[in-house]
Amino acid sequence: MSETAAPARGAADKSGDANRWKALVFIALAQLMVVLDATIVNIALPSAQTDLGISDGNRQWVVTAYALAFGGLLLFGGRLADLWGRKRAFVTGLTGFALASALGGAATSGAMMFGARALQGVFGALLAPAALSLLAVMFTDAKERAKAFGIYGAIAGGGGAVGFILGGVLTEYLDWRWTFFVNIPFAIVAALGAYFVIREPEGSRNRSPLDIPGVVLSTLGLVSLVYGFTRAESDGWSDAFTVSLFVASAVLLLAFVVTEARVKAPLLPLRVVTDRNRGGIYLSLGIAIIAMFGTFLFLTYYLQVVKGFTPIQTGLAFMPMVVGMMVGSTQIGTRLMTRLPARLLMAPGFVVAAVGMLLMTGLEIGSSYASTILPAMLLLGLGMGTAFMPAMSLATLGVEPRDAGVASAMVNTSQQVGGAIGTALLNTIAASATTGYIADHIVGAGSKSQQQLVQLQGMVHGYTAAIWFAVGMLLLAAVIVSVFVNAGRPEAHVVTTGPGAGTGQDDELPIPVIAH
Repeated sequence: MSETAAPARGAADKSGDANRWKALVFIALAQLMVVLDATIVNIALPSAQTDLGISDGNRQWVVTAYALAFGGLLLFGGRLADLWGRKRAFVTGLTGFALASALGGAATSGAMMFGARALQGVFGALLAPAALSLLAVMFTDAKERAKAFGIYGAIAGGGGAVGFILGGVLTEYLDWRWTFFVNIPFAIVAALGAYFVIREPEGSRNRSPLDIPGVVLSTLGLVSLVYGFTRAESDGWSDAFTVSLFVASAVLLLAFVVTEARVKAPLLPLRVVTDRNRGGIYLSLGIAIIAMFGTFLFLTYYLQVVKGFTPIQTGLAFMPMVVGMMVGSTQIGTRLMTRLPARLLMAPGFVVAAVGMLLMTGLEIGSSYASTILPAMLLLGLGMGTAFMPAMSLATLGVEPRDAGVASAMVNTSQQVGGAIGTALLNTIAASATTGYIADHIVGAGSKSQQQLVQLQGMVHGYTAAIWFAVGMLLLAAVIVSVFVNAGRPEAHVVTTGPGAGTGQDDELPIPVIAH
């Protein structure tokens, strides 16, 4: 690793932007808003559906419209952040997200709600990679980077569970519309703070022409993939339209890869994903998110339908996982990241999470929250928090500043696609197991109460069957990390330099490139 940066610039890098820790507060606030929104709306959905007269067949679009726009445009959003500047993209994303949230809260029809959710997804796809890439270019000292990504990782992992609590409180005591309106103060504070505090390093933009074919192919390919899994959940895996979506996605994404290998200024430079460490991170995160979505989904139904918890009680029941994530991310991960290679944190983290998930495979109708779910939640949170923090950091470590936005977008893309796969795949597994169990046991149930008991037992059996699959996903993520991720522990600082590293042009300014 080179220590040859010019003295003046090196001194600046050493001390860093004096406001970078203040900037972290506003970046973390924006990330919290995006993550909260993913779960808070789910809690409010039944009330919103009734008020707006949305049919059962169309209610999925409240979730799907957001997922398609967000998942499909992430790479484009990351590239725009590299082109415009991350601060501008960050503030624009926040402003647009707030306006879309106001539109959703004021919705008077299903169509208006679907449009607002799609707009939230569009601006979220600009905001999320801009936030992560700002951290990547602002925090270059290894110890500071570990702390910053520890905080970010804890929020990224635990914010969704907090959304259950906030969504329950707002829906139960105020109105479902406040699950949208609550985003507005978050966005205003984060945008104003970012505007006045964030100072993006100079010369780190990528001013190359926009790769329009890449934008079109990646957006259509990702939208087809996410929608395919969404359709599979509702219409089945053998549905002709579902199959055609998967085929279209494969063709479009293959064409995207071929295009990116040939164009002069690709939307996604293949150097970002072919690096074995970053590739391993993206793949393992996507697979781990499949398991995480299974936990949120099935535990929510188990606690509310089987155990009779209220929305607020359900949200509070997830708090041990949030605490575990915060401890794993800000204490274990942050303290050990500069002392151990990332794989020695990530792989054991995924294994610990798998043990927590394994405890939940023993769920029964009468299972105790304190003896079964609580320890499982703590282990799951602790393991995922420990794994997520070095993953977030390593996913953008070693990448050239001009690629920071698109590398950050790939983190979000792997999580978004993993979430879509997890929801559809685990739902299918649970539904099949439930149907089979009820078919085998309903004949012997004479009375109506016995039949209801069998149905509840079948539901829980379905959940545990899906959770077994989630255990396997977490262990697979640990294996992938062990095989692919071979980066050593981060060194103390930045920096290798080179003309044009930041912009793709022959700039005269030396641009630091984070090295490991």
